[in-house]
Amino acid sequence: MRVYGLTGGIASGKTTVAKMFAALGVPIVDADQVARDVVEPGRPAYDDIVKTFGEGVLVGGRAGAPIDRKALGAIVFGDDDKRRRLNAITHPRIAAESQARLAGFAAAGHAVALYEAALLVENGIHRALAGLVVVAVDEETQVARTCARDGVTPEEARARIRAQAPLADKVAAATWVIDSRGTLDDVRAQVDRVYQEMTKANAPHG
Repeated sequence: MRVYGLTGGIASGKTTVAKMFAALGVPIVDADQVARDVVEPGRPAYDDIVKTFGEGVLVGGRAGAPIDRKALGAIVFGDDDKRRRLNAITHPRIAAESQARLAGFAAAGHAVALYEAALLVENGIHRALAGLVVVAVDEETQVARTCARDGVTPEEARARIRAQAPLADKVAAATWVIDSRGTLDDVRAQVDRVYQEMTKANAPHG
């Protein structure tokens, strides 16, 4: 099974594109969902986060409650040392869980799969994959979508966008770029084309 990366910037349309690939039958490991799963109560990452950051990061500050992602985010956002400590807890668990899910897809006989994550290029993970799909859009569209989706100001949206690596860096590493500025039909046509190329690359030769 060939595993391709799928990434993009904030509000670039990555989730929409992932759904289109899923509709074509491509199984997807979503790193964001895995990140939520590995910090559920009872999992080792949960215990380590509570030990490191205290019960103030739990919903209502109650022992045993789920992690309050906003509270945790407020603690680590803008503090490089705390973010590094959180990443040291979560990233190895996310990687192991993602590998286990991909192995399950391979065992089920899938020819291709997608690994969807925001930081594929920043972490250099894309280099270990069969190829990389980057969903790209101009910054003004990112800002407008982020404001509409999250109810933030344009300044807050720009700060979030600039906290990530420039989208241009991801585009430079891409095997395929999907431009999500157009209609859903435009985007779907691009997804269909990439899917055909992925499956062709995976076809047995001779």
